[in-house]
Amino acid sequence: MKKAILTLIKYLFFLGLGIFLVWWSIHKMGDKNWEECKTALKTARFILFIPVFFILIASHVSRAMRWRILMKPMGYNPSLVNTFFAVMVGYLANLAVPRLGEVLKCTILGKYEKVPPDKLVGTILVERAIDVVSLLLVFIIAIATQASIIGEYAKKTITSNFLSGNRESMILKLVILIALVVIFYFTLKFIFKKYSEIGLVKKINILFKGVGAGLSSVKNLQNKKAFIFHSIFIWFCYASGTYIGFFVIPQTSDLPIAAAFPVLAFASIGMIVTPGGIGTYQWFIMEVMFLYGIEISYGYANGLLQWIAQFFIILIVGFVSLIALPYYNRQSKKTTLAKL
Repeated sequence: MKKAILTLIKYLFFLGLGIFLVWWSIHKMGDKNWEECKTALKTARFILFIPVFFILIASHVSRAMRWRILMKPMGYNPSLVNTFFAVMVGYLANLAVPRLGEVLKCTILGKYEKVPPDKLVGTILVERAIDVVSLLLVFIIAIATQASIIGEYAKKTITSNFLSGNRESMILKLVILIALVVIFYFTLKFIFKKYSEIGLVKKINILFKGVGAGLSSVKNLQNKKAFIFHSIFIWFCYASGTYIGFFVIPQTSDLPIAAAFPVLAFASIGMIVTPGGIGTYQWFIMEVMFLYGIEISYGYANGLLQWIAQFFIILIVGFVSLIALPYYNRQSKKTTLAKL
């Protein structure tokens, strides 16, 4: 109960932060810029949402295929349809409660494909690690190709969001973190050895072993080339969708293709900061586009439209997946029984 209340408070805080940033962004624009923003929204080329829809769906299918590759070394081969549905329902859940989707994805495959959820947790951790590395690579590409435009802004943003504090305090935090991890590891090892017959300890031990099996799956990949391909393709789709999004309003359509990398990189930070990126996603896009000479009204309008496109894709496809899951599996079960 206490954990649920803390999760709710945390969610409401970040949701409130996102709503505040929406209000503050509009307030900062002033009446003239807000009117320009509304005009841009009214004259937007919504037809471009169609290719963006298919590009982002392709990225989600690719993510489902990559997840299946991670499960195969553990001896599990869930259907692509169920894996895709689980991915989309996970995204849908994350719009409501951050990180709930990661748990729900595992639960869905555990229910419909009989894959132990504890082992899937390890594969989720591997996926998140790969995503972090991919995002870092996008940042490197952005800074390497657009250093003269975004270099100073990148340094300021990364420092304020991830490297705040002086050098000494950062080193101290790192040392404390490492010490806590070491203490935690040896404490668990002692407990598992000393009290291995206690029921609760057994369950926790099984959970950790499952997570370990999921993590080790990356070492035993049977198709490494496909895994690397999907990891690149997912972010290629994100960058392509971002670039096509530039053409939604005329005022941002002249941005160079290289601008898609810094816009994607900083917008991704926005998706991390608040639930679903509300407020922060369009804020970061507006800030980066301003560096390219785009007025804040048009930058915000473009960011808002790109956020709306992603939000509704997840909302629509997520709900369809949630409804289709039991139906698809009933039909699949009937087909299997008919063949026997």
